[in-house]
Amino acid sequence: MSSYDSEKVAKFHRELHSHLPPEPALRLKALETVLVEKGFLAADAVDKWLDDYSENVGPMNGAKVIARAWTDPEFAERLAKHAAEAFSEIVPSVDKDYPLVAVFNTPDIHNVVVCTLCSCYPLGILGMSPSWYKSTEYRARAVRDPRGVLAEFGTDLPEKVEVKVWDSTSDRRYMVVPQRPEGTDGWTEEDLASLVTRNAMIGTTRDLSPKQEAG
Repeated sequence: MSSYDSEKVAKFHRELHSHLPPEPALRLKALETVLVEKGFLAADAVDKWLDDYSENVGPMNGAKVIARAWTDPEFAERLAKHAAEAFSEIVPSVDKDYPLVAVFNTPDIHNVVVCTLCSCYPLGILGMSPSWYKSTEYRARAVRDPRGVLAEFGTDLPEKVEVKVWDSTSDRRYMVVPQRPEGTDGWTEEDLASLVTRNAMIGTTRDLSPKQEAG
Protein backbone atom coordinates (compact mmCIF):
# COMPACT_ATOMS: atom_id res chain seq x y z
CA MET A 1 0.00 0.00 0.00
CA SER A 2 1.50 3.33 -1.05
CA SER A 3 1.95 6.09 1.51
CA TYR A 4 0.71 9.64 1.12
CA ASP A 5 3.37 12.32 1.36
CA SER A 6 1.59 15.69 1.60
CA GLU A 7 4.80 17.66 1.14
CA LYS A 8 5.66 15.85 -2.10
CA VAL A 9 2.12 16.32 -3.41
CA ALA A 10 2.21 20.03 -2.58
CA LYS A 11 5.60 20.40 -4.28
CA PHE A 12 4.31 18.62 -7.39
CA HIS A 13 1.23 20.84 -7.42
CA ARG A 14 3.32 24.03 -7.25
CA GLU A 15 5.68 22.81 -9.96
CA LEU A 16 2.82 21.83 -12.25
CA HIS A 17 1.09 25.18 -11.95
CA SER A 18 4.32 27.07 -12.51
CA HIS A 19 4.30 25.73 -16.10
CA LEU A 20 0.62 26.29 -16.85
CA PRO A 21 -0.48 29.76 -17.93
CA PRO A 22 -3.68 31.11 -16.36
CA GLU A 23 -6.85 30.86 -18.44
CA PRO A 24 -6.81 34.54 -19.51
CA ALA A 25 -3.29 33.99 -20.87
CA LEU A 26 -4.53 31.05 -22.94
CA ARG A 27 -7.37 33.15 -24.37
CA LEU A 28 -4.96 36.00 -25.15
CA LYS A 29 -2.60 33.64 -26.94
CA ALA A 30 -5.49 32.24 -29.00
CA LEU A 31 -6.55 35.78 -29.95
CA GLU A 32 -2.98 36.67 -30.91
CA THR A 33 -2.78 33.55 -33.12
CA VAL A 34 -6.00 34.46 -34.95
CA LEU A 35 -4.88 38.07 -35.52
CA VAL A 36 -1.55 36.90 -36.93
CA GLU A 37 -3.24 34.33 -39.20
CA LYS A 38 -5.66 37.00 -40.52
CA GLY A 39 -2.79 39.38 -41.22
CA PHE A 40 -3.89 42.02 -38.72
CA LEU A 41 -0.80 41.59 -36.58
CA ALA A 42 2.83 40.88 -37.41
CA ALA A 43 4.13 37.64 -35.93
CA ASP A 44 6.67 39.42 -33.74
CA ALA A 45 4.64 42.53 -32.92
CA VAL A 46 3.49 41.40 -29.48
CA ASP A 47 6.96 40.22 -28.46
CA LYS A 48 8.47 43.56 -29.51
CA TRP A 49 5.84 45.48 -27.55
CA LEU A 50 6.35 43.32 -24.47
CA ASP A 51 10.12 43.70 -24.67
CA ASP A 52 9.86 47.47 -24.96
CA TYR A 53 7.39 47.72 -22.10
CA SER A 54 9.34 45.42 -19.81
CA GLU A 55 12.70 47.05 -20.55
CA ASN A 56 11.75 50.71 -20.92
CA VAL A 57 8.21 51.94 -20.24
CA GLY A 58 7.32 49.86 -17.19
CA PRO A 59 10.48 50.30 -15.11
CA MET A 60 10.54 54.08 -15.48
CA ASN A 61 8.29 54.60 -12.45
CA GLY A 62 10.77 52.78 -10.26
CA ALA A 63 13.66 54.60 -11.92
CA LYS A 64 12.14 57.98 -11.07
CA VAL A 65 11.78 56.97 -7.43
CA ILE A 66 15.36 55.76 -7.24
CA ALA A 67 16.64 58.96 -8.85
CA ARG A 68 14.82 60.95 -6.18
CA ALA A 69 16.33 58.74 -3.44
CA TRP A 70 19.79 59.39 -4.88
CA THR A 71 19.31 63.16 -4.70
CA ASP A 72 17.17 63.53 -1.56
CA PRO A 73 18.43 61.77 1.61
CA GLU A 74 15.20 62.49 3.50
CA PHE A 75 13.18 60.86 0.73
CA ALA A 76 15.57 57.89 0.79
CA GLU A 77 14.87 57.47 4.51
CA ARG A 78 11.12 57.51 3.88
CA LEU A 79 11.58 54.96 1.10
CA ALA A 80 13.50 52.69 3.47
CA LYS A 81 10.85 52.96 6.20
CA HIS A 82 7.67 52.79 4.13
CA ALA A 83 8.44 52.12 0.48
CA ALA A 84 4.95 52.32 -0.99
CA GLU A 85 4.07 55.53 0.82
CA ALA A 86 7.26 57.19 -0.43
CA PHE A 87 6.73 55.72 -3.89
CA SER A 88 3.26 57.26 -4.07
CA GLU A 89 4.81 60.71 -3.60
CA ILE A 90 6.38 60.31 -7.03
CA VAL A 91 3.79 58.02 -8.64
CA PRO A 92 0.38 58.91 -7.12
CA SER A 93 -1.31 55.91 -8.75
CA VAL A 94 0.56 53.57 -6.42
CA ASP A 95 -1.41 52.51 -3.34
CA LYS A 96 0.24 53.76 -0.15
CA ASP A 97 -0.47 50.37 1.44
CA TYR A 98 1.06 48.32 -1.37
CA PRO A 99 3.19 45.58 0.28
CA LEU A 100 6.53 46.87 -1.02
CA VAL A 101 9.91 46.80 0.70
CA ALA A 102 12.88 48.73 -0.67
CA VAL A 103 16.29 47.15 -0.02
CA PHE A 104 19.38 49.30 -0.54
CA ASN A 105 22.68 48.21 -2.05
CA THR A 106 25.81 49.42 -0.27
CA PRO A 107 29.53 48.99 -0.95
CA ASP A 108 29.42 45.84 1.22
CA ILE A 109 25.95 44.47 0.41
CA HIS A 110 24.27 43.47 -2.83
CA ASN A 111 20.57 42.56 -2.89
CA VAL A 112 18.80 40.32 -5.35
CA VAL A 113 15.09 39.50 -5.56
CA VAL A 114 13.43 36.20 -6.43
CA CYS A 115 10.12 34.44 -5.84
CA THR A 116 10.83 30.79 -5.12
CA LEU A 117 7.18 29.71 -4.87
CA CYS A 118 5.82 31.17 -8.11
CA SER A 119 6.73 34.53 -9.63
CA CYS A 120 5.44 37.25 -7.30
CA TYR A 121 6.68 40.58 -8.59
CA PRO A 122 5.76 44.26 -8.05
CA LEU A 123 4.01 44.59 -11.40
CA GLY A 124 2.47 47.96 -10.54
CA ILE A 125 5.86 49.27 -9.46
CA LEU A 126 8.36 47.96 -12.00
CA GLY A 127 6.19 47.05 -14.96
CA MET A 128 6.10 43.57 -16.47
CA SER A 129 8.42 40.92 -15.09
CA PRO A 130 11.02 39.41 -17.43
CA SER A 131 10.49 35.84 -18.60
CA TRP A 132 13.67 34.62 -16.90
CA TYR A 133 12.37 35.84 -13.52
CA LYS A 134 9.48 33.40 -13.82
CA SER A 135 11.64 30.46 -14.91
CA THR A 136 12.09 27.46 -12.63
CA GLU A 137 15.87 27.66 -13.08
CA TYR A 138 16.17 31.25 -11.85
CA ARG A 139 13.79 30.70 -8.95
CA ALA A 140 15.82 27.73 -7.72
CA ARG A 141 19.37 28.82 -8.47
CA ALA A 142 19.02 32.40 -7.21
CA VAL A 143 18.76 30.94 -3.72
CA ARG A 144 21.26 28.09 -4.03
CA ASP A 145 23.92 29.88 -6.05
CA PRO A 146 23.21 33.63 -6.19
CA ARG A 147 26.78 34.55 -7.12
CA GLY A 148 26.74 32.10 -10.01
CA VAL A 149 23.45 33.48 -11.29
CA LEU A 150 24.67 37.07 -10.97
CA ALA A 151 27.85 36.18 -12.88
CA GLU A 152 25.71 34.93 -15.76
CA PHE A 153 24.15 38.40 -15.89
CA GLY A 154 27.63 39.92 -16.02
CA THR A 155 27.65 40.88 -12.34
CA ASP A 156 30.82 39.52 -10.76
CA LEU A 157 31.02 40.43 -7.10
CA PRO A 158 34.11 40.47 -4.88
CA GLU A 159 34.00 37.97 -2.01
CA LYS A 160 33.87 40.84 0.47
CA VAL A 161 30.45 41.87 -0.86
CA GLU A 162 27.65 40.02 0.92
CA VAL A 163 24.77 38.84 -1.26
CA LYS A 164 21.30 39.03 0.30
CA VAL A 165 18.49 37.14 -1.45
CA TRP A 166 14.96 38.38 -0.83
CA ASP A 167 12.11 35.96 -1.48
CA SER A 168 8.96 37.75 -2.63
CA THR A 169 5.52 36.53 -1.65
CA SER A 170 1.94 37.58 -2.29
CA ASP A 171 2.16 39.57 0.96
CA ARG A 172 5.50 41.25 0.37
CA ARG A 173 7.30 42.43 -2.75
CA TYR A 174 10.81 43.84 -2.98
CA MET A 175 12.59 46.50 -5.01
CA VAL A 176 16.37 46.90 -5.02
CA VAL A 177 17.68 50.44 -4.74
CA PRO A 178 21.08 50.39 -6.46
CA GLN A 179 23.93 52.67 -5.47
CA ARG A 180 24.26 55.97 -7.26
CA PRO A 181 27.05 55.64 -9.83
CA GLU A 182 30.17 57.73 -9.53
CA GLY A 183 30.59 60.55 -12.02
CA THR A 184 26.96 61.70 -11.84
CA ASP A 185 27.40 64.77 -9.64
CA GLY A 186 25.20 67.59 -10.86
CA TRP A 187 23.00 65.30 -12.96
CA THR A 188 19.26 66.01 -13.05
CA GLU A 189 16.80 63.45 -11.70
CA GLU A 190 15.68 62.76 -15.26
CA ASP A 191 19.24 61.99 -16.34
CA LEU A 192 19.81 59.83 -13.28
CA ALA A 193 16.59 57.91 -13.89
CA SER A 194 17.81 57.07 -17.41
CA LEU A 195 20.62 55.01 -15.85
CA VAL A 196 18.32 52.80 -13.78
CA THR A 197 17.31 49.51 -15.38
CA ARG A 198 14.72 46.91 -14.54
CA ASN A 199 17.46 44.35 -13.84
CA ALA A 200 19.12 46.74 -11.39
CA MET A 201 15.85 46.98 -9.47
CA ILE A 202 15.64 43.17 -9.36
CA GLY A 203 19.30 42.99 -8.43
CA THR A 204 20.87 41.08 -11.31
CA THR A 205 22.74 44.23 -12.37
CA ARG A 206 24.90 46.26 -9.97
CA ASP A 207 27.04 48.68 -11.98
CA LEU A 208 25.04 51.55 -13.49
CA SER A 209 28.01 53.70 -14.43
CA PRO A 210 27.34 56.01 -17.39
CA LYS A 211 28.63 54.65 -20.66
CA GLN A 212 31.59 56.56 -22.01
CA GLU A 213 31.18 57.94 -25.49
CA ALA A 214 33.77 56.65 -27.90
CA GLY A 215 36.32 59.28 -28.85
